[in-house]
Amino acid sequence: MRLIIATSNKDKLKEIKSILRSVKFPIICLADLDKKFHIKENGKTFLENAVKKTEPVSRAFPDDLVVGEDSGLSVDYLKGKPGVYSKRYSGRRWTYEKNNLKILKDLEGVIWKKRKAHFSATLAVMKAGKLIKKIEGRLSGYISYESRGTGGFGYDPILYIPKYKKTVAQLPASIKNRISHRAHAFRRLKTYLNKR
Repeated sequence: MRLIIATSNKDKLKEIKSILRSVKFPIICLADLDKKFHIKENGKTFLENAVKKTEPVSRAFPDDLVVGEDSGLSVDYLKGKPGVYSKRYSGRRWTYEKNNLKILKDLEGVIWKKRKAHFSATLAVMKAGKLIKKIEGRLSGYISYESRGTGGFGYDPILYIPKYKKTVAQLPASIKNRISHRAHAFRRLKTYLNKR
């Protein structure tokens, strides 16, 4: 049995593989499969999107465990936005930089204590088209006043973690892989898989 991560995002896969190092299953992603999937992420929650990514792959490869993940940034002041729209927050021609700049612009003039935000990661674990486990992880902080750091990807340069006095993008990978929303979720997945 293999563990298929329902993503083609190499940044995500690299991060996930480092967290799941000791798992006994071979770990592969969509790019390693001989079948192509066109997945529409139009769910209203992270779980709905995680299931949409996972279900068709799980039906096509019923002997394997398939994990779909959806994650994003939720800003309290923006009533939870961008949330499930995190990836394309700046529009169809989005880039990580454009998304970050849009958040910073949306929070222009907003005082520090009102800049609370968190990363969420939701995993859907499926086998033969059935959801067998839902797992969540979270990392809380504040939106910084400017983009800082070159590590990581996505919104990492603007989520400031008070404990470390740094944005996620300024943290060494060793710390990020211990405290991130994805790390929390995938560590819980690792515990679950090692019991199977």
